Amino acid sequence: MPRKEKIGLVVSDAMQKTVVVAVENRVPHPKYKKIVVRTRKFKAHDEQNRCKVGDRVRILESPPLSKTKRWVVLDILEEARNP
Repeated sequence: MPRKEKIGLVVSDAMQKTVVVAVENRVPHPKYKKIVVRTRKFKAHDEQNRCKVGDRVRILESPPLSKTKRWVVLDILEEARNP
């Protein structure tokens, strides 16, 4: 079974070597058929502490690294724009 990949936005980088990534999923409502945006947060391992808040990243499923961390940052797709 292949490992899952997800693309999301970094919402927190306060921890060492860990980032919180918010992944949006757009699904139609079962009854009303309107598109509903569901957001889920994942903790991901960032070995070099390269990710900053606002970066768009690709994460890959991995064996458990800690109690809540089961994902690894593969690469940064887009860096945050700072005004």
